Amino acid sequence: MIREAFRRQYGTDQGVRVFRAPGRVNLIGEHTDYNLGFVLPVALDLACYVAATPSPDGRVHVYSEEKHESREWLAAESGALPPVHNWSDYPAGVARELFRAGYAIEPQLLLIHSTVPEGSGLSSSAALEVSCALALLRDQKFDALRLPELCRAAEVAFVGTPCGIMDQFVSVFARPNAALLIDCRTLEGQAVGLPQNVEILAVNSMVKHALGQSAYKQRTEECAAAVDVFRQIDPAVASLRDVSVALLEKVLPSVPHVIGRRARHVVMENERVRLFVNASCRADLERMGQLMVESHLSLQHDYEVSCAELDFLVDTAIGIEGVFGARMTGGGFGGCTVNLLQRGVSERFRLEITAEYQQRFGITPQIYECHPAPGAGELKNSEKIPDPAPLPR
Repeated sequence: MIREAFRRQYGTDQGVRVFRAPGRVNLIGEHTDYNLGFVLPVALDLACYVAATPSPDGRVHVYSEEKHESREWLAAESGALPPVHNWSDYPAGVARELFRAGYAIEPQLLLIHSTVPEGSGLSSSAALEVSCALALLRDQKFDALRLPELCRAAEVAFVGTPCGIMDQFVSVFARPNAALLIDCRTLEGQAVGLPQNVEILAVNSMVKHALGQSAYKQRTEECAAAVDVFRQIDPAVASLRDVSVALLEKVLPSVPHVIGRRARHVVMENERVRLFVNASCRADLERMGQLMVESHLSLQHDYEVSCAELDFLVDTAIGIEGVFGARMTGGGFGGCTVNLLQRGVSERFRLEITAEYQQRFGITPQIYECHPAPGAGELKNSEKIPDPAPLPR
């Protein structure tokens, strides 16, 4: 239990409260969030948990049970914290953003326990940010809509990852038994029911290529360059969200090749999100699966953020009977694929894809059942908290 771990670390469990924030798997709408487009994630029962109680020494203490490392700082100096470029920048960055937004950062003892596999593309960082934010806020009143924005600001301005709002937003506002359609410009969320006769499985490639971080920044710059090109034709274009399919087809021949392919992915991916939602409402599983595969091919060839392991997992999955579709999910260059299966075939799927992946890469993938879970909050009872998931190598 997390409270027992807390007692071992800090010598007390008096007044301990536990806050939870889920990871997520994105069904479709990849690399559209920082282009102010549309995404369709579901929250997971994989989550980050933070146990917290007041500290008597004027300091915030943060300990990671998975890392076996700690960090501390004076609570009164939370607004001036510097990054140290490791995992602790996530809670420290959240504390700094909350402090600068006018919230009180009280001295606390925090212990972090996460079941979201790091580097998997299932948003372990946002789960950590949101759970730490709830623990630091404790009994303070706060605007729930600001919480994802402040957590995202911590990741962008403090950690240095130019991410969009999707991960933090769904971690806060997810609905059980539904996906969440997010408009990343207006920050409006709409629950989208999923067909009853399907299962969603994430397959962790167990790899994360170093190219991911630098390429992510490069893609944001390429998208900004594409916006400049389209704005010359239509001054109303403020982001790739504003580029219609018709405008894309009209302007694409005159756009530099690489920038054009990046723009094509984003514009068509936004369209695929719309079509996927409509297909889900009709319980059209074949169409949903087809759109997932189209999304992956676009990420592979137009956006160029896939890798050999992800491509192999997708190609293998769609050849297994009972699989409607598959695609990479998350930032790319490793991490997970998301797979849409007919209910009842998951065991055969696990066996087949594991055997094929082991034979090709000598790696055993981790496979997670994706049950759409509720958003973040405080644990009100002695809910059993699972062990952490294995890390990718």
